[in-house]
Amino acid sequence: MGSSGCPPFQFSAKYYHYQVSENGDGCFRQPSFFQGKSVLNQGVGYSVILGFGVFFAVFTSFLVWLEKRYVGSRHTSEWFNTAGRNVKTGLIASAIVSQWTWAATILQSSNVAWQYGVSGPFWYASGATIQVLLFGVMAIEIKRKAPHAHTICEIVKARWGTAAHVVFLTFCLLTNIIVTAMLLLGGSAVVNALTGVNIYAASFLIPLGVIVYTLAGGLKATFLASYIHSAIVHVVLVIFVYLVYTASSELGSPSVVYNRLVEVGSKRRVCQEPISHDGQSCGPVSGNYKGSYLTMLSSGGLVFGIINIVGNFGTVFVDNGYWVSAIAARPSSTHKGYLLGGLVWFAVPFSLATSLGLGALALDLPISESEASHGLVPPATAIALMGKGGSILLLTMLFMAVTSAGSSELIAVSSLCTYDIYRTYINPNASGNKILKVSRAVVLGFGCFMGLLAVILNKAGVSLGWMYLAMGVLVGSAVLPIAFMLLWSKANSIGGILGTISGCVLGIITWLLVTFIEYGHVNLDTTGRNAPMLAGNLVSILTGGAVHAVCSLLWPQNYNWDTTRQITVVEKEKDELPEDEFKEEKLTKAKAWIIKWGVGFTIVIVILWPLLSLPAGEFSLGYFTFWAVIAIAWGTIGSAVIIALPVLESWETIQCVFLGMFTNEKLLQKMEEINLKLSTIILAMPEAQKIYLLEKEKLKKHETAEHLA
Repeated sequence: MGSSGCPPFQFSAKYYHYQVSENGDGCFRQPSFFQGKSVLNQGVGYSVILGFGVFFAVFTSFLVWLEKRYVGSRHTSEWFNTAGRNVKTGLIASAIVSQWTWAATILQSSNVAWQYGVSGPFWYASGATIQVLLFGVMAIEIKRKAPHAHTICEIVKARWGTAAHVVFLTFCLLTNIIVTAMLLLGGSAVVNALTGVNIYAASFLIPLGVIVYTLAGGLKATFLASYIHSAIVHVVLVIFVYLVYTASSELGSPSVVYNRLVEVGSKRRVCQEPISHDGQSCGPVSGNYKGSYLTMLSSGGLVFGIINIVGNFGTVFVDNGYWVSAIAARPSSTHKGYLLGGLVWFAVPFSLATSLGLGALALDLPISESEASHGLVPPATAIALMGKGGSILLLTMLFMAVTSAGSSELIAVSSLCTYDIYRTYINPNASGNKILKVSRAVVLGFGCFMGLLAVILNKAGVSLGWMYLAMGVLVGSAVLPIAFMLLWSKANSIGGILGTISGCVLGIITWLLVTFIEYGHVNLDTTGRNAPMLAGNLVSILTGGAVHAVCSLLWPQNYNWDTTRQITVVEKEKDELPEDEFKEEKLTKAKAWIIKWGVGFTIVIVILWPLLSLPAGEFSLGYFTFWAVIAIAWGTIGSAVIIALPVLESWETIQCVFLGMFTNEKLLQKMEEINLKLSTIILAMPEAQKIYLLEKEKLKKHETAEHLA
């Protein structure tokens, strides 16, 4: 069984198990997969970081300029922060997928596959999809109750006043900082492992290109970049999924992956204490049915799933980036965009980790726990299957995820600082031009801060996995108060403030207390384990909601949302949307639609799917093949939809741009507008002047036609 002094093989296992090592001390030891050596040289790393950064900075800025030149977009402060409030379903869905695809999505999902087997990818995907599905309800409510808002905190101020505004502004900014930290921690760790680029240099260089195109084009540039990034991520996703399950010489089919997982499980098959009489607790994964990788009966996977669900509610409902995307969407596209985005995003962690995460186990790669917690499971599998080509693909995929989500965080922070700090407390009468300057200054400042933050966290030894699990403890208490604020007329400000603050404080206390009781000391290692994280996450979100609900029932506000509807825009935009887009009955119908489908899909992927998989126990070959086919199909169909739909929806705009670039269509259109105005003026003139001006206009048209010819 091994001595009590051995290090645990499973990071969060209750009962540790060991295999006899060569030196006979009874401990299970694995060498490091990377062993301090990088697969690619530093030149490749810097080329990817700087090359892609420059390309997207130039290309996205060029697309924004084309839209301004040939479609007629006005680059005002409103346009910079809301993209004209006219974004269609496909682009909203693409932005959601890109915004929700963090470094953790690619890296941590495969880590939990490596830890728990097939249950890990499922619980990662389902536990982080339902928030986006349900957020569609909140997105419609913004259109109904605060159609001119720029941020969620503006709505808090309009309903609950200054004190609540300061509290929720603090939590929203904290959420953006946590998300940014996870993006750069994961990105810099993988870049460093694959290429040897200095981890601190990577932390500063990764955000550079993002800052440039966000400065140039604001939220619309973020959406355009998000689409391109999402397309690349999904192309690489499909390559890896088909590589593992159809094309690889090492694996190449679900049956080979299945047999390898069984073989690896048998090789590591030692019993954990306490030993059961029927041998049910024997296997490589403590807490799994028969210790198998091939089962959904996994206590560790389930606990991770609960932590995942609770924590990710915080990073959706308290992240201003999602509210900004909802504000930017046209009313008829909001609910459909969030539902589609959530379903397509499900494929990223589920399909990718079911291939690369399980692939690492099937290949029996010698990955250390430290490497896994820093997100190095996917690159290890990619290298093992494709060599340098695999590492370049993974590096490209990761760079797309980090920079695209980072751009969203820049705009989210920019909107908060501009509208909730500068316009609210410093210069309430600020002009649009002044607000635009402040927005760009904040983008630049926070972009630089992102790099510094990553350096500090890397110095402190904070890993991606630890930060991912801790986020719910820190920001989860604000989730239900924010939801109540938009959904419940009785919700009051005192309950919102008390619930949010007390939930956070009690969550942190519970987290640290359980850590000390369970492990005897508090450090980054012990606080990152499942039991303390689960307790802290649950206390945080439930306390925040319970305190707010009790206070609101005792002292109901009975609010009618008049003040939120009075939030004003800084600069009026030409409204190109039909009037019926804003009709109450149409928005109410959209709300009923998203409740039906959002709640329906939530029940399917969180309750019905796992329950239906439990009777299978340890998966048979046929059942695992069916599971793999679902992963392949979901990844393929989702990728096709998210790549094709935005192009189809924007085809008229694309045609307009090409006509403007390669013909004089834009000039002729302007001439027609001028002629129409002149005709109106001429009709009001005396007869002699009419004849003179009409003849003069004919001559001008003739000369223009000759010039164009």
